[in-house]
Amino acid sequence: MTDSQHTSLADIAKHFDTLEDPRSPINRHHLLTNVVVIAIMAILAGANGPTAIAKWALAKQQFLCQGLSLPFGVPRKDVFRTVLTLLNPQVFQACFTDWLTSLRLGAMAHLKIDRPLYGVDGKTLRRSHDRAKGLSALHSVSVWASELGLSLGQVACAEKSNEITAIPELLRLVDITGAIITIDAIGTQKAIAKQIVDGKADFVFALKGNQGKLHEAVIAYITTQLENDFANVAARQLVVTETLHGQTETRMYTQMPVPKDLPMLKEWEGLKSIGTAVRCYQKDGKEMADIRYYISSLKVGVKLFARAVRGHWGIENGCHWTLDMTFREDESRIRGTKIRENFAWLNRLALSLLKQHPSKDSIAMKRRICGWDDAFLLEVLTGIKA
Repeated sequence: MTDSQHTSLADIAKHFDTLEDPRSPINRHHLLTNVVVIAIMAILAGANGPTAIAKWALAKQQFLCQGLSLPFGVPRKDVFRTVLTLLNPQVFQACFTDWLTSLRLGAMAHLKIDRPLYGVDGKTLRRSHDRAKGLSALHSVSVWASELGLSLGQVACAEKSNEITAIPELLRLVDITGAIITIDAIGTQKAIAKQIVDGKADFVFALKGNQGKLHEAVIAYITTQLENDFANVAARQLVVTETLHGQTETRMYTQMPVPKDLPMLKEWEGLKSIGTAVRCYQKDGKEMADIRYYISSLKVGVKLFARAVRGHWGIENGCHWTLDMTFREDESRIRGTKIRENFAWLNRLALSLLKQHPSKDSIAMKRRICGWDDAFLLEVLTGIKA
């Protein structure tokens, strides 16, 4: 291990110096910072629970002792389980703020993105329930910067219907300045719109039946303008055709200024435009189409609107799908309120770190290489090329 790699590993551990150790001081042999860093490294290498983390650490004991102070050797599984069971998830997550900020700014500079897209969506760990103890499956809401490949925050809630109260809490955990926040219809709420605008960001919200009068008014207005071929409104349109997995898909985005007589307009902070996204595709040999409606605080600029609408699906495809398929998160039987939430966050951190590595390999292959190649693991963890 080179001096620069050793220093970087120590720098990673420093992120957790302020984290209060929740364990009893009796027989506390292992530093909390070391326990957390080893857990992160093991998850990057494919571990999916305390037992797997401990087995990886034992197999890599010589390697770990080169970069961390481990006078008592590597921790056993009970140490990892105890720490991750006792740590307050919100306090634990807060320790990653500076680290994630550095990753976010670096990715924005590399990709030359000045206004990042932050998609907000919920996910359920379907097998994390414990009926005997009355523990329902963990449902959490997270912020995913799809273009940057970064998970920026996570808040657990009882079930999907509680996302409305979880989203404001989540947005308070993340620096949203200058970002464009996209949320599905369940989060299309006046208070959330105000919070985003007050945070010097913009929103693009999907509209469905839960916003009855507003939804109906937007549909009626856009339908009327469409019948006149948008002759009476400064609408902008963009058509994109792509072939994905052998299937051709055409998407047409339309955006226009919000009408001044839209019902409840004054109740929606910063509302400036409305729009639609029409998707045309083939399914089972049949021509299919669907249409979605949106409200936004963005000024009319259809390319940016289209980028936001399209980018929102990155949280489903780039984050949730990968967590289920590669991290097997949906199969996890980790139980306990805090430990399952802490593992869900560590999985998202690991995914974020893997996505930052410039290798063209898949996420699954990168995890395998992390398990095989210590130098590659350090590159992923520290962002420093060996």
